[in-house]
Amino acid sequence: MTDIVIQGIYGRMGHALIEKIAARQDCRVVAGVDREAGKVGDIPVYAGFEGLPKVDAIIDFSSPAGAVAAVQYGAVHGVPCVICSTGLSAEDETVLEDASAKTPIFRSANMSLGVNVLIELARQATRVLSGEFDIEIVEKHHHNKLDAPSGTALMIADAINAEAGNSYEYVYDRSQVRQKRGAKELGISSVRGGGIVGEHDVLFCGPEEVLTLSHSAGSRGVFADGAVQAALYVAGREPGYYTMTDLLRGKLPCV
Repeated sequence: MTDIVIQGIYGRMGHALIEKIAARQDCRVVAGVDREAGKVGDIPVYAGFEGLPKVDAIIDFSSPAGAVAAVQYGAVHGVPCVICSTGLSAEDETVLEDASAKTPIFRSANMSLGVNVLIELARQATRVLSGEFDIEIVEKHHHNKLDAPSGTALMIADAINAEAGNSYEYVYDRSQVRQKRGAKELGISSVRGGGIVGEHDVLFCGPEEVLTLSHSAGSRGVFADGAVQAALYVAGREPGYYTMTDLLRGKLPCV
């Protein structure tokens, strides 16, 4: 049995995680960490990491500051961490990398297995079509989302750019210039409205055909499920920096 702590347990993702884990037989939530102490059902919630019971993994859906606090605690106590928070700065990412020398750190801006399969397919399409096809990314989210473009859109763009030898320039807004599209532009567009959980389209636009790779999340459960699988994956592993590529290895021949 894998004992898990959820940081951000009061939030919507915290509740989605509780629901997913309750339906499993191989793991359980033993505590939560959030802005103030309390309880969620029978689960004790701490206002910080001090005093936590011994656990096998921490799943973080909180904030950049919370993510940093989680990995610092994990590094000291040897607890694997699954970091799902977005908006981390370069300095925050450095803290995560430093912590991975002492404990397993699993990092992904999007925990959906489907989105990460889409990223692998985008890499393959770039390998074949880059240079002949223009590439655009369109992401859509609910009206309460704070960051734009989404961390997932940037994950997709970075994967494409790495596959193309980092030859693309990201373009977020075409309204300020009046000129035709450059061959090495990678456009990223954001839509915010209603209760859209998350949609991402990657368009490879050729002279006479368009290939679209698309993913749509029906509920937050897909992110919770991926986070739980990540926690089970890193629990008991050697220190290191792990990503969805590691989790998908063996499942996809392209990884």
